[in-house]
Amino acid sequence: MLKSLLQLFETKESEAQQKHTVELATAALLSEIMRADANVTNSELNAYKTHLYKQFALSDDELKLLMEEGRTSAEEAVDLVQFTKIINQTCEAEQKRDILEGLWAIAFADNQLAPIEEHTIRRISDLLHVPHSHFIKAKLRVSPEN
Repeated sequence: MLKSLLQLFETKESEAQQKHTVELATAALLSEIMRADANVTNSELNAYKTHLYKQFALSDDELKLLMEEGRTSAEEAVDLVQFTKIINQTCEAEQKRDILEGLWAIAFADNQLAPIEEHTIRRISDLLHVPHSHFIKAKLRVSPEN
């Protein structure tokens, strides 16, 4: 009986891991920045789409599906750890930097950096184990003021 219970938990865990791929985890984190200030603009949606397309080279149908799934996953999530854990397990520092730049690009897309957007990016950066200096450099690279 104990063995069957363990198998049940292992099966559910592997199904959950399959559901949360790097692409989906990235899409959910990017979506979280769009939702942070409770005002999703067309420019933020375009930045979201552009970043996912450049990072993952998807077809239009795949991109549309990933965007929808990313937004749904972000809305249903109770925390960000489920997404950052996947990225930490599978991505190198350079890929994390690209994700961080995507977060900043979305935050700056509407030409208004809300404090909650910056705070959320800082939280995600910490969860991704990105040094603060890289957090600042990514912000400066993407900032429209530069």
